[in-house]
Amino acid sequence: MAAEAGPISKVLIVVAMQTEAMPLVHKFKLVEAPAHESTFPKGAPWVRYHGNYKGLHIDLVLPGKDAVLGVDSVGTVSAALLTSFSIQTLKPDLIINAGTAGGFKAKGASIGDVFLASDVSFHDRRIPIPVFDMYGIGARKTSAVPNILKELNLKIGKLSTGDSLDMSPQDEKVILSNDATVKDMEGAAVAYVADMFSTPAIFVKAVTDIVDGDKPTSEEFLQNLIAVTAALDLAVTKVVDFISGKRISDL
Repeated sequence: MAAEAGPISKVLIVVAMQTEAMPLVHKFKLVEAPAHESTFPKGAPWVRYHGNYKGLHIDLVLPGKDAVLGVDSVGTVSAALLTSFSIQTLKPDLIINAGTAGGFKAKGASIGDVFLASDVSFHDRRIPIPVFDMYGIGARKTSAVPNILKELNLKIGKLSTGDSLDMSPQDEKVILSNDATVKDMEGAAVAYVADMFSTPAIFVKAVTDIVDGDKPTSEEFLQNLIAVTAALDLAVTKVVDFISGKRISDL
């Protein structure tokens, strides 16, 4: 792997929502790639910001707005497409998937907590046929980063991914089986693509809502999004600061 030959030089940050992305864009003083310089295929609503920060070249990409409805193109399909194309064209040494997530108080999560995911899996790909069932879950370990965990004192937990914000009884059953502390709508898809192209990836998730709490998920998510994004911004900045000048094996 190219990154092992020397210090990490190119970092790709994959973010789903503009609200989550903009504090990082400002923090790292990134600039938006103009349309005529875009490396993305014609018709894709994807957006890329780029710049240099503490010896690293950072590309921050997000899936952009739905062409018809104008909302953030959240979910696994957009995330997988964007990550795949970005890896092939931008050739990062490391991917950081940064975003908000639901947390489970039964597993020790609270609003504003930031987790590094140790494992990722899907909870809404139910294929009750031998071996296909395991493919559906898609469980995989993330890149081991013991020094980041130790140095930055972040929490660690398993991440489960699905394409719905709410949680059906079937989803809940699989999430429990996955032993997840946090749930999102992109992580396992990013991990699948990163694995395919042998690119190390880490997952930084800040808790906006308590899935097993009393409040409706959508209400709590919107209520806490701005404040929790600030916690996410701080955590990702600390991770990037730590990465600067290091090799993958130093993380």
